[in-house]
Amino acid sequence: MSASRFTSKEGQTVPNVSFPCREGEAWVTKTTEEIFSGRNVVVFSLPGAFTPTCSSTHLPRYNALANKFAKHGIDEIVCVSVNDTFVMNAWAADQEASNITVIPDGNGEFTDGMGMLVDKAELGFGKRSWRYSMLVKDGVVEKMFIEPDVEGDPFEVSDADTMLAYIAPDEEAKAPVSLITKPGCPFCAKAKKLLEEKEYDYEEIVLGKDASLTSLTAISGRETVPQVFIGGKHIGGSDDLEAYFS
Repeated sequence: MSASRFTSKEGQTVPNVSFPCREGEAWVTKTTEEIFSGRNVVVFSLPGAFTPTCSSTHLPRYNALANKFAKHGIDEIVCVSVNDTFVMNAWAADQEASNITVIPDGNGEFTDGMGMLVDKAELGFGKRSWRYSMLVKDGVVEKMFIEPDVEGDPFEVSDADTMLAYIAPDEEAKAPVSLITKPGCPFCAKAKKLLEEKEYDYEEIVLGKDASLTSLTAISGRETVPQVFIGGKHIGGSDDLEAYFS
């Protein structure tokens, strides 16, 4: 395809849309005025909740880097999808994405206004959003990253790392960290303190709650805690972590 269907909205105001949302047992209406006015907001939009790339990479990475975005003046990270509010809420809960605000563009009004509404009828999806991200300041789009207009569901430029690199070029997006611990363990506390000093965000897996001793042994080959994993590599205990950073 020689010409893209999609045009950047940089320099333009986001569409004026209201979103019916379910919060607990109540219906509330969120507006683009409330979301964007006087605020710096990162938006990423995707074809659908619970779909593979959206669930495995797109949303989780924005959630993981939320502290980095906040450090550089981002007030909120918003995920928009042409899904209803019940589906979006269930997906956010399933993903444990507490750092992301999910917005249900169930009627596709916002997505259509952004020029990103596409027909996914061949998949049985109907009208959905093309994948893109943008930085919105006080309701005006400063930067958009639109996925290339090719067949399928490309995922090359709307990712969290690309957006963070635009907002803060010198910010290092550190590798993801998992830390297996148990309550009351002083060596676990030492490892967590060291990770925090080095400004590493981490996911804590607690023995007896999130995992068993069998899982610890199967994953790490050891029976002691903590066990630290950085970027897919097994580092070891607190002393091993100290050596890794030195």
